[in-house]
Amino acid sequence: MTEPVPPTRRNRASLTYKLRYAAKNPDKIRPYLARTARDLKLRVTSRDHVAYYRAVMRADAAKSPEAAVGSPTRERWLRLGKMQFDYLVKHGLKPDDRMLEIGCGNLRAGWRFIDYLDSGNYYGIDISPDILLAAQDTLVRQELAGKLPHLTLVNDLTLRFLPSDHFSVVHAHSVFSHSPLSVIDECLANVGRVLVPGGFFDFTFDRTEGAEHHVLREDFYYRTETLTSLAERHGFTARFMDDWEALPHGQSKIRVTNPA
Repeated sequence: MTEPVPPTRRNRASLTYKLRYAAKNPDKIRPYLARTARDLKLRVTSRDHVAYYRAVMRADAAKSPEAAVGSPTRERWLRLGKMQFDYLVKHGLKPDDRMLEIGCGNLRAGWRFIDYLDSGNYYGIDISPDILLAAQDTLVRQELAGKLPHLTLVNDLTLRFLPSDHFSVVHAHSVFSHSPLSVIDECLANVGRVLVPGGFFDFTFDRTEGAEHHVLREDFYYRTETLTSLAERHGFTARFMDDWEALPHGQSKIRVTNPA
C-alpha cells in the first residue's frame, strides 16, 4: 500500500493533488470552481496583490466576518483567538507591552489582547476596510472602547506612518499564509524600524517541505528556511517555534527578534 503523503510534502497546486482531492471531496468542487472564477476576474481587475486580496476579503466578509478570517463557526473563532492569546502570553506578552497586530481582522485574538494590555497599547492594521468595520462591532460587543485601541486601514506593509522604536511586540496570524514573498520581504524590511531593541515579531505561515507553491494567489506555502533566511538578511535573529506545532492549527510559527 502506498504511504500517504505528509501534509508538509503535498503540492496543492499540482493537477494530481487537485484531482485526488476532488475525488475524495466532491462537495468541495463547486466552491473551488467559484474561487477559480473569482481569481480569474481579480487577476484582470486588481493592480497588485493587496488590491487582489482586499477584494477577496470584501467578498468573504459580506458572507461572514468570522469565515473571512478563517473561522467557519463562532465557536471556532473564539477557540482560535484564545489559542493565539494564550500562546503569546505564555511566550512573553505583558500588559505594559505596546503591541502592533498586522492583519488584525475582526479582532479574533485582538479583543483579548486589547482587554489584557494597558489602555492605548494595542494597534491593529489591516488592508480590508470591510473587516475593520467588523472589528468595530467586536469592540462594541466586548465593551472595550474604553481601552482606546487603534485600528487603521493600510495599503501596504511599509509601516511608514508608525513611529520608530515604539512596539515591543508585533504579531501577524494568517497574514504571510496569504502573501507572496515580495509582500513578506516588504514587511520584514520595515518592521525592524518600529520595533524597540530586543522586541519580537511572531508570524504564522503555511509550511511546506517540498516545492514552494500557491493556490489561486490566496494561499501560499513556504519552506521554513526561506523565511528565516529572509528575516536574517534584514538583521533579525529567527527561531522556529516548535511548541506551536502541537496546537490545533494548521500553520507554523516563526519568531524574529530585533537586535538589542
